[in-house]
Amino acid sequence: MEYDQNSILQNLCKHLESFVSSEIEITPDTDLINELAIDSVKLLNLIMEIEDEFDISVPINVLADVHTVRDLANLIFKIKSQ
Repeated sequence: MEYDQNSILQNLCKHLESFVSSEIEITPDTDLINELAIDSVKLLNLIMEIEDEFDISVPINVLADVHTVRDLANLIFKIKSQ
C-alpha cells in the first residue's frame, strides 16, 4: 500500500487515540509529550505499532527530534520513502 503524508498522519492519529483519553483532540500540531503525556514506555509501544503497520524500522536516536504528531508523520514518510 502506498502512503502519502496525509494518510500517514490520519493513521497516526488513530494509533494515538488508543494511548490517550478520548477528550483530547489530536491534531498534526499536538505535542506528543506535553499535550498527550506520551512517556518513554508509551512511545516505545507506539513505535512498535508504527513499525508493524508501516513495515519500517524507526531508529530510536531520531525520536529526539520528534515533538508533534506532524513530526512523527514526517519521520515515517521519510523512512518509507527511502
